[in-house]
Amino acid sequence: MDNIRGKTIVITGAARGIGYATAKALLARGARVVIGDRDVAVLDKAVTELARGGQATGYPLDVTDAESFAMFLDKARADGAGHIDVLINNAGVMPVGPFLEQSDQAIRTSVEVNFYGVLTGCRLVLPEMVKRHSGHIVNISSLAGMVAVPGQVVYAGTKFAVVGLSTAMADEFAPQGVAVSVVLPTFTNTELISGTATSSAQKPVQPEDIAAGVVKVLDKPAITHLSVPGPLRAVGAITQLLPPRARRWLSHKMGNDTVFLTFDANARADYERRAQSAVGVLETAPEQPSS
Repeated sequence: MDNIRGKTIVITGAARGIGYATAKALLARGARVVIGDRDVAVLDKAVTELARGGQATGYPLDVTDAESFAMFLDKARADGAGHIDVLINNAGVMPVGPFLEQSDQAIRTSVEVNFYGVLTGCRLVLPEMVKRHSGHIVNISSLAGMVAVPGQVVYAGTKFAVVGLSTAMADEFAPQGVAVSVVLPTFTNTELISGTATSSAQKPVQPEDIAAGVVKVLDKPAITHLSVPGPLRAVGAITQLLPPRARRWLSHKMGNDTVFLTFDANARADYERRAQSAVGVLETAPEQPSS
């Protein structure tokens, strides 16, 4: 049975980056894709481009607002067969830097988008999936959800939470016919790592690699955890078992101890500004600050 062709697949935060690449990959497999994003201008452009490759629609979405999320899913159902086959919780933000320098707004936004947004999406689609005894939820976490590093205190906390909720949810809902998977990318070549200087040990993967991972778990719903690249999950598991000195030594050797503490703040400024206030639908492009 093809778990992708002809299915209605919903992706949050999909106007750019990993979400957009995933939408393209699923359209190529014959899915009906509905994307959501808070940035309406970028969303409209993405839908126009995606529609060239298949059945693609998109609607404004603020994952931190349960009403916005519910309205978005209703529109997705209307575009499809009246129900949602797959929800991909991809929307996420990654403010980085010293923990004590993080603003209240940045912390709250990270928790609201990365964790509460995932919970909300799951709560909204699970009832219909349980009723049909069919469906699949894919949550995009991060290897930061297994290996936390300096400069990512809040981000890592939210991603650990997503790994935990996905694991528990997978086991709770498997007897009810619903699959839950979590995909854990390493450094990915998107705006999230702008301004950082990754080492050879941190070579970024491409959004298309993550998209291929999502396709893999949809083809094989029994997979609960999938890291990209695959071997890094074993490295992450081993790292969690190391004593503190060994863990810090390994982090230093890989350059993970400083990559999110010392970065080009100017090169990262635009992303940080957007990430730290990623709440509400952005109807028009924000005004650029004067120089």
